[in-house]
Amino acid sequence: MGKKLVGNHIRKLRFNSDEMTQQQLADKVGVTRQTIVALEKGNYSPSLELAFRIAHAFDLPLEQVFFYGENPKQ
Repeated sequence: MGKKLVGNHIRKLRFNSDEMTQQQLADKVGVTRQTIVALEKGNYSPSLELAFRIAHAFDLPLEQVFFYGENPKQ
């Protein structure tokens, strides 16, 4: 079985949210900008709590921000 990753659409969502900066998102969800960078690069999988905070920051359900495995076609 191949390696499955938790992926996300954070970069795209930031851009679509009035070009929100990584720092602005980090401040909203209570993490460092470096954490947002790592998430966007796929180098870090968030805790469940952080995933929900990020989804809430975009006012979206969790599954519209994060996905497991292959990136779903959009």
